[in-house]
Amino acid sequence: MQFIRRLFFCVALAAISLSLYSQTLTLPRHPGSVRFAVIGDMGTGKPPQYEVAKTMNLSHQTFAFDFVITLGDNIYGGNRPKDYQTKFELPYEPLLEAGVKFYASLGNHDSPNQRLYKPFNMNGQQYYTYKKGNAQFFVLDSNYMNPQQLSWLEKELQDSRSDWKICYFHHALYSSGSFHGPSTELRLSLEPLFVKYGVQVVFAGHEHVYERTRPQKGITHFTAGAGGQLRKRNLVKTNVTAAGYDLDQSFILIEVSGDELHFQTISRKGKTVDSGVILRAAQVKGAPLAK
Repeated sequence: MQFIRRLFFCVALAAISLSLYSQTLTLPRHPGSVRFAVIGDMGTGKPPQYEVAKTMNLSHQTFAFDFVITLGDNIYGGNRPKDYQTKFELPYEPLLEAGVKFYASLGNHDSPNQRLYKPFNMNGQQYYTYKKGNAQFFVLDSNYMNPQQLSWLEKELQDSRSDWKICYFHHALYSSGSFHGPSTELRLSLEPLFVKYGVQVVFAGHEHVYERTRPQKGITHFTAGAGGQLRKRNLVKTNVTAAGYDLDQSFILIEVSGDELHFQTISRKGKTVDSGVILRAAQVKGAPLAK
């Protein structure tokens, strides 16, 4: 089975490279910038996940991101060593071997025991924070948003001195996906803290599409739940939608440089479906490309 997976890897890599090598990265690649990738709802172990992973690896050759944030549903359908191997270690093997770290959040299909899996860098915690350059990341467990987690989040946000405050978790506070829609109860708990303490960007998954919102109370929300799963034509754009894509799996590349956060969303086959820049004042430049 492992031989078949590796053979598939080589064939897919050759096919995808034809499209990605014609792909123009819009990211500035400034020296000393914070560079990372974003994926969610990816851990299926099926060919589309592997194809997204190959495209990510090809992107890494020209945009050397240091880490990947995952938005939950990391491992579908089991918690055995084989599941971790076929749904994480094999698809992302080239990135892991290149020293790229993954920082996971938990989705509704994930076992809480994933927090103990060393390559997810959760250090046994269901919610945690870490810093990269001038950005601080706050990773939440949106499955169990209890008072203890909210108190922890408020203290960490209040104590943060980072220029950029970025939160990520599984359930989207704003979503135009027709399958789940927005998590309005969660929004009532989290959004006041995000606004009060100056969070600029939020990433979530759960909906198996890509969406970027217009700033909501000064915050740009990304849904990136198509890293392996996909609900084709499930996005019904609303007045909060700035851009969206639901015709293929996708991932996001991010570069934080000074007061600018640049983003480029790329499909499984290497097509740019959205790109632009967010300023710390919550202005967004860049016309949406996705239809």
